[in-house]
Parts: sequence; C-alpha cells; structure tokens
Amino acid sequence: MAWPRNAPGADITDAMRDDWERRFGASDKALGFEVGRDFQPFEQMNDIFTRAFWDDAVKSDDSTAFFDSYRVAPEARKGHGFSQKDFALRNASWIISDLISNRGAEMGMREGFQAAIVADTPVAERQVPITDARAETAEIKRIARLFGADLVGVTEVDERWHYGARVDTRDLSPAENSLPDGITHVIVMAHAMDFDLVETYPSALAGASTGREYSHEAAICIQLAAYIRGLGHQAVASMNDTALVIPYAIKAGLGEYGRNQMVITPEFGPRVRFSKIFTSLPLIADAPKPLGITAYCHGCTICADACPPRALPKGAPDFGPDNPSCITGVKKWSADCEKCFGYWAKLRTDCAICMRVCPFNRRYDRWQDRAWRWLATGRWRRLAQAWAARAGVRARLKPQDWWQRGG
Repeated sequence: MAWPRNAPGADITDAMRDDWERRFGASDKALGFEVGRDFQPFEQMNDIFTRAFWDDAVKSDDSTAFFDSYRVAPEARKGHGFSQKDFALRNASWIISDLISNRGAEMGMREGFQAAIVADTPVAERQVPITDARAETAEIKRIARLFGADLVGVTEVDERWHYGARVDTRDLSPAENSLPDGITHVIVMAHAMDFDLVETYPSALAGASTGREYSHEAAICIQLAAYIRGLGHQAVASMNDTALVIPYAIKAGLGEYGRNQMVITPEFGPRVRFSKIFTSLPLIADAPKPLGITAYCHGCTICADACPPRALPKGAPDFGPDNPSCITGVKKWSADCEKCFGYWAKLRTDCAICMRVCPFNRRYDRWQDRAWRWLATGRWRRLAQAWAARAGVRARLKPQDWWQRGG
C-alpha cells in the first residue's frame, strides 16, 4: 500500500512524510493539489452529513427533516419543483441505492456510504491467467462501459486519500477502515447525470438526477466487482465509502478539480457521480491529464457568484479554513460546508446550482459548445470566458416545463 493508514491513535512520522514526498511529489502537482507536510487523512466522522447526526453545530430540526424527507415525501413546499410529486420522483430514484445501503444496518454498515459494499460472491479459487496487463485494462474498461459506466479510468492505490476511520452507524463511533490484502489498483467510474433534470436545480425534482446515478452506480460497481472476483481476483465495490473519490478520479485521468469542489470532466463538465472498485487485478494505471479546466476556474467565479448561501470561495486555492469538514494540509478550493448543508436542509433537498451554472456543464452535441471547450481549455481561455460572460448563465429550466415535456 502507498500510504500507512492513519488509524485511530496512529501517528504520521517524518519518515512517512519523506517517503510520501519521494513517491508522490510529482504526481501531486499533476493532481492540481499542493499537499503540505501537515497533511492528515480525512476522518469520515467529520463528513458534513455525518456531523449532522452528532455535531450540534450542524444538527438541527432542518437537518432532521432533510433526512426524513428521503423516506417519506413531505408536504408540498412553496415554489415549483417542491410538490409531493417532485419529492416522490426524487425518492424513487434513490431506491436501489437505499436497498443496498440499508442492508448492513444491523452491523453498523451503511454500505456505499459509511462502509464498502459487502461482496455477494466469493473470489473464485481458480484464477484466470493475466498475461497482458494493458489488454486486461482495456477489457475491464469495456466491461465497465457494458454495465453502464460513462467514463472509466484506472489508478494505483494511494492510501493518503483513504478515511482514517469509517463510521459505525449504530453509535456513530469510529470503526476500522480496511481493505483485503493484495489490493493494488482502483478502477474509477463516472456516471453522467441527466442534463435536463440538472437544469431544474434547485428543486426536489432535480434531486432525481442525483438519486438516479447513485442507484445506477450501486448496480454497476457491484456487477463489475462480481465479474473481477469471478476471474479469481479480489474486488471491493465502493461508492462514497472507504476513500475520497475526487483525488482518485483526478489520478485516473477523468477530469480536473474545479472551484465548485467537483471534478470537471471534458465530456460532461461537473455533471457526474463517481464510483470505484478496489482490486488486486494487475492493471495499467492512467495518468492525471493537464486538461486546462482548473486553469479556467482560476479566472471564473460563476459558481461562487450563483451560490445562495455564499459557501464557495472566490479567491485562489489555499490550505483551507480550520474546519473539521475540510481536509488538513491540502491546498485547494474549499467550501464552507456548514453554509452549504444548511441551505440543503432548508430546501429539504440537495442544491447543485454550482453544477448547473458551470460553463463546462454542456451537452457538447453542438459545434459551438465543442468550440467553446477548445478555447476554454487552451491558450485562448480568456476568449472563452468573454464568450461565456456575453452569453450569460442559462436560465433555470422550470420544473413544471420538465413535467410538461413528456416523452
């Protein structure tokens, strides 16, 4: 493994830091992050959603109502997109993901979120010989796309990005966050969200675009992991659990980090969800790609300007505030998580206005959009910024118009 896990009570020594700098210094630059010597792996207990259950600074009547609304559609709220019908569609979109995440409740495991997804099939005793890692990597990507992944990348395990501990959901205590021996690679998959639903953010209706992809990715990563275990190799299906997916997605060459705290992909912009497979399968790792997207974000504040609670930063990346929900020792753009989640809680649904208004959030089926992307990711990005400013932010699609469109 690349980085000694910071299990509860463990210390990161200077020797460990020196080894990390030797191994990952160059690759960190490619990630677009500067990782300082005060770096500490993130504790999942401090995830803003987990804090909403134990931290009085986040927990409130609104947060309780927010989580409850995903079980039973609440009464209609003021404004289009918040009817019982909208909430019902959102909740239905989550149902497959919920079935998976709820099945380990008695063991304190919310699979896919606070724990890896438990394998339903064993690793085959007879191992299929792998003689060409490059061919096997191409084949695995093909199978991932067959099951429904929109983008696929591969990278090596880097345990710096793994949670120091997972959360036992029975009593919200730290629990061991471990993987089977022999895990060497991570397969990262991106799942594109529905463009038209995203255009209705903020609304409960738009939340169906999120839930739909969580349900899709739950099925896809379980299927791909089962296939790999059938080959006789270890595979652990994972969604939001086990490790931070953003660094892994960037390491796998799928996109770059944006001001809106999302991985922005060339194909779909920030309109993606990610899942991952931790595996012992011998594969060839992809490399982070200089795409020019982060460079564009340095000169663009559209997402921050559009954020209702003003939770996104407008300045340059920094080592972040002294906040438990921000990782320590990584120079990047960091959100005010309390403001962001507080707004979600009041809405009773997720808000992705920053995703909707991002200039990279396009279908790319028109030549104009592809031309804009070419300008935005190269030396002519100032022209692209001027073009985006002149066009203005697309108006939100009214939820009632989405319903009336029909098939």
